[in-house]
Amino acid sequence: QVQLVESGGGFVQPGGSLRLSCAAAGYPYSKYSMGWFRQNLGQESDAVATIDTAGSTIYVDSGKGRFTISRDNAENTLYLQMNSLKPEDTAMYYCAAAALTYLLPPVRSVDFGYWGQGTQVTVSS
Repeated sequence: QVQLVESGGGFVQPGGSLRLSCAAAGYPYSKYSMGWFRQNLGQESDAVATIDTAGSTIYVDSGKGRFTISRDNAENTLYLQMNSLKPEDTAMYYCAAAALTYLLPPVRSVDFGYWGQGTQVTVSS
């Protein structure tokens, strides 16, 4: 059974940092591309960043220069380091897995067949 479990969300002031983690199980993690998405209530999910099986990354404009996606294939874990957080970064953050060895922009959520339950990030003063 595939499991993606996010953690690391929370409340942070503008300019602060958070590191999200996603623990994966139940599928060959190293053979899947991974991604982080975010969504606010009543809105569609937006891609944040992706990383493929070779470690190549794609960042959507909103996170470029501030966010870093990484993966640890030995620990079956995906990370998102978020720095210089802004109030507009407030959202539920989801990790997702795609049965693809590589990804090309633009990122498409339909390519990701497995999703976690999400972790809330709130940026506010």
